[in-house]
Amino acid sequence: MLSKTEILAILNDWNYWNRDFDLSIERPLYDDKIRSFMKHDEIVVIKGVRRCGKSTLMLNQMKRLHQNGIDKRAMLFVNLEDPRFIHHLNLELLEQIKEVYLEYVAPSIKPYVFLDEVQNIPNWEKWVNKEQALKTSHISVTGSNSSLLSSEIGTALSGRYISVDIYPLSFNEYVCFKGMTITSTLEWIDNRIAINREFNLFIKEGGFPKLLSYPQGEKKELLASYKDSILLKDIVARFALKNYSKLEEIAAFLMANSGTLQSVTKLKNNFGISHDMASDYVEYLEKAYMIFELRKFDYSLKKQIANLKKYYTIDLGLSNILRVAGLQTLGADMESIVFLELKRRGFVPYYYKTANDLEIDFVVTKEGKIVELIQVANTVSDEKTLKRELAPFSKTMDELGLSDVICTLLCDESTEEIVSNGLKICKINIKEWLIYLS
Repeated sequence: MLSKTEILAILNDWNYWNRDFDLSIERPLYDDKIRSFMKHDEIVVIKGVRRCGKSTLMLNQMKRLHQNGIDKRAMLFVNLEDPRFIHHLNLELLEQIKEVYLEYVAPSIKPYVFLDEVQNIPNWEKWVNKEQALKTSHISVTGSNSSLLSSEIGTALSGRYISVDIYPLSFNEYVCFKGMTITSTLEWIDNRIAINREFNLFIKEGGFPKLLSYPQGEKKELLASYKDSILLKDIVARFALKNYSKLEEIAAFLMANSGTLQSVTKLKNNFGISHDMASDYVEYLEKAYMIFELRKFDYSLKKQIANLKKYYTIDLGLSNILRVAGLQTLGADMESIVFLELKRRGFVPYYYKTANDLEIDFVVTKEGKIVELIQVANTVSDEKTLKRELAPFSKTMDELGLSDVICTLLCDESTEEIVSNGLKICKINIKEWLIYLS
C-alpha cells in the first residue's frame, strides 16, 4: 500500500494546484461537446484510441473551469498509467487518492475529478458510481478500450453517464494545428498550395497530435511505439494473450489493407489459426480502436451481420508503417479518411453492392435514415473512370427504394454539379469537404 506522502507526491506531479497550466491547443469539436455534457453533472466518459488526445481534452476542461472562476485546488487529475501506481491498481487506490486529496489539498467546493485511462482499475465503475450517487464529485474519465462501456458497466453506472468518442486529428484540425484557419473560399484559394502539401503529409503521417511536434526523422519511431503500446497494453495485457506475433500480423494486415472486404474465414486461412482466434483478435483490435467495422447496408439486420465486412484503420500513419514500401494506396487512403470523418460528424456509414456488383463506398445514415450516398475517388478526369464512379448511384437508389437523398462524389478535383441518369450529383473537392467549405 502506498503511503499518504507517496500518493500526494504523485498527485502533485500531475496537477496544477501550485503551477501554471501546460500549453495546449483547443479542439472545439470535442471541447464544446464535453463542456456541455459536464453541465449536466453526469459522469462524462471520454473514449478513443491511445494517444489521440484525450488527456489534453481533460486539460482543456480544467482550463475552462479555472477561467470560469473555479479554484485549481478544486480539480483533481489522476493519471492511472503513472508507473508508481502499477502495483496498486484497485478500488482501494481510488479511495486512498480521494482521501489524501481531501485531507491535504482541501477543496472548498465539490471537486472535479478527472480519471485518466480508468480501465486500468478493475471494477472502476463501482467507485465512480458511488461518487456520483453520493454527489461527492463531478466525474470525468478517459479510456482506451471500447469495452469501457460494456453492457455490464452501463448497468453499473445506472445510465448516469454520457460518452464522447475521440479520434486522432481530422484534416480540418490538422491544418489548424499547423496554424492555418480556412473559413472561406477565398482563404482556400490563397492557401491552396499549402493545403495540398499538408494533405499529402496527412495521408502519409496520420493525425496523432503529438506527431506534429516531432522531427521528421523520429516520426516513424513514435508511430511504432504507439502501435506497440496499443497492442501490448490494450489487448495483450487486458485479454491475457500469449500469441502476440499473430495479433501483430493480423493488425498489420487489416490496417495495411484498410477498406477492403474481409472475412474471419479468410483471416483463419491466411494466418493458420482457428476460427475462434481469428474472430477474437478482430474483436480485440476493434475494442482497442485500431480498426472499425463497416457493414454492408441491408434493411435486414440479420443479413448485415452475415455479409462480408470492411475494416478501416484508425490512422493512416499507423497503416503506413505496417505496409510494404512502394504500395500504391491513395484511393483507399482517401476512402479511409472519409470514413473516419463521417464517424466524427456523427453519421453511421455502410457500404453497398448492387445486384450487378456495382459498389457505393458509403451509404450514410443519421438516426436510422439514409441521408446520403458517397463515392470516393482520387481522380475522375478520365471519362471512363467518371462513368464507373457515377454508375452505382442510380442503381443503389432503385434497389434501396430511395428518392430524397444527397449524392456526392468526393475526389481531388474541382467542385461542380453533375447530372447522371437524371440524378444531380455533387462532385466536391475532398479537401474542401474535409474543411467544411462545402
